[in-house]
Amino acid sequence: MKKRKGLKILIIFAVIIVILAAAAFLIINQLEKNLDNLNNIQISNTDLSGIPDGTYRGSYKSFPVEAEVEVTVLNGKFDSIRILNNTNGQGQLAETIIGRVVRAQSLDVDAVSGATLSSRVILLAIDDALKNAG
Repeated sequence: MKKRKGLKILIIFAVIIVILAAAAFLIINQLEKNLDNLNNIQISNTDLSGIPDGTYRGSYKSFPVEAEVEVTVLNGKFDSIRILNNTNGQGQLAETIIGRVVRAQSLDVDAVSGATLSSRVILLAIDDALKNAG
């Protein structure tokens, strides 16, 4: 009787391990696909001189990261960029990319090392805001 009970527990434990391993594989696979897709999306380098002065909102989402930004354009330049929402894994460091964008006055900036996925999502949210302006 004790052998059967021990065998049942062992089987249940093995099934749980297999389910957890499969779930981890699926999540990692989805993350890799999202990163590949994000790297292939072209971020338009919009001519800011054609954007009317104003404040525009944009957002972008790619599991597990999403960002919502508020972009202010003044005299054909980025005046400020605020992150309204940034749901990320380990990519909070990516928020520093907005300083790079404002300094360069361009979306053609390098992603933050160690936060590539989050950096791309923020850049795509800024791009979305500029598209909403036109």
